[in-house]
Amino acid sequence: MELTVYNIKGEDTGRKVQLNDNIYAVEPNEHVMYLAVKQYLADQRQGTHKSKERSEISGSTRKLFRQKGTGGARRGDINSPLLRGGARVFGPKPRDYSFKLNKKVKALARKSALTCKVKDNEIIVVEDFTFDTIKTKQMVNILDSFKVNGMRNMFVFTEPNRNVVLSARNIQRTNVVLARNLNTYDILNAKRIFITESALKPIDEILG
Repeated sequence: MELTVYNIKGEDTGRKVQLNDNIYAVEPNEHVMYLAVKQYLADQRQGTHKSKERSEISGSTRKLFRQKGTGGARRGDINSPLLRGGARVFGPKPRDYSFKLNKKVKALARKSALTCKVKDNEIIVVEDFTFDTIKTKQMVNILDSFKVNGMRNMFVFTEPNRNVVLSARNIQRTNVVLARNLNTYDILNAKRIFITESALKPIDEILG
């Protein structure tokens, strides 16, 4: 599969790049994409939630009412979960939500996501570029050139580009990532993915 290479002004350079069919033209597997997104979101959870159980509540342990004859529930001290201000039954405890996925499963998920984006014409290959200074307007001009300002956009680079990252930081829904850090969630979440020419090679090396 071939894609046209554009410059940052949104103009066709007249060149094309050959995409690896083993990455951008596979049979999409929705289940592994679901698993990869689920794992990513689970890893974002802190898992620090906590509520107090009966033994942790500060209060008297004196039995407030006799056991029978009141017509109410059989409850003991003021810490009972049946009373307002009492403990919580089976409340949340700190836990780790992360879970393991095999490397091949995660790789297939990224391939499937990239294939879906190519089919939907949401991947754009651009010439390598950098900024001499940190200026948000420069990144806005690029987005305006491709008429994608306001969409969820992602730029993929080979190496960290400080000026580009800082120029894009204040633009909502615009993300700058490295090719080696691509994940299924970011790929599916982006409406337009701008991949620099040099970033195609590390993607091939990682997923190919």
